[in-house]
Amino acid sequence: MILAAGRGTRLRPLTDATPKALIEVGGRTLLEHVARRLIDAGADRLIVNVHHHADQIERRLEALDLGVDVQVSREPERPLETGGGVLHAGPLFRRDGPFLLHNGDVISEIDLKNLLAARTATGALAMLAVHARDTSRFLLFDRAGLLGWENEARGESQRIRPPDGDVRRLAFAGIHAIDPRFFDLVEERGAFSIVAPYLRLAAAGWAILPHDVTGAPWFEIGNPERLDAARRALGS
Repeated sequence: MILAAGRGTRLRPLTDATPKALIEVGGRTLLEHVARRLIDAGADRLIVNVHHHADQIERRLEALDLGVDVQVSREPERPLETGGGVLHAGPLFRRDGPFLLHNGDVISEIDLKNLLAARTATGALAMLAVHARDTSRFLLFDRAGLLGWENEARGESQRIRPPDGDVRRLAFAGIHAIDPRFFDLVEERGAFSIVAPYLRLAAAGWAILPHDVTGAPWFEIGNPERLDAARRALGS
């Protein structure tokens, strides 16, 4: 699943008339970059959630002719964030195996097959691609898995239990490998971050584990400065 429903407010005025997913970097839209990466990793169905300029994204998906089954999950009233978006799209999933969830504004060379294999090997409910990078927002992990989060800029943090051993502060890369049992365990409704059920389920004993991808080329196109950096590295 590709998360492409956001309004891209930090990229205005570019996103006033164009959805963030259709901004181009290196001769391809962000949408195509992510779609091709997922297909290369073995995906034969893509689910794309849409809200802002939804018709533009649907037309581009049709024009791309990706050669796989493409399903669109419309969020007509408002973007439902990561967790709400996945839950809303739940009926479109086959649930016969794990799936990749990928932020629509991330371009990377992270090995997605390896991420899926790591989730299978551990039996985790979810495996999160994380890395060491300069940021003010971190996920916290210990030997048991997800422990909480920390936002240095706001002076906020949350921990769901006392730590088991050393605590690792790692930045989330915006890519998950998730077991479809997740759908049966979600209690949250409406618009919500997927971190909310992750924390609740981790506190209940479910394995939400990190997959360290430090060093893999990675760009998040969240603001004009990051867009410029990606275009310098990958071409305009």
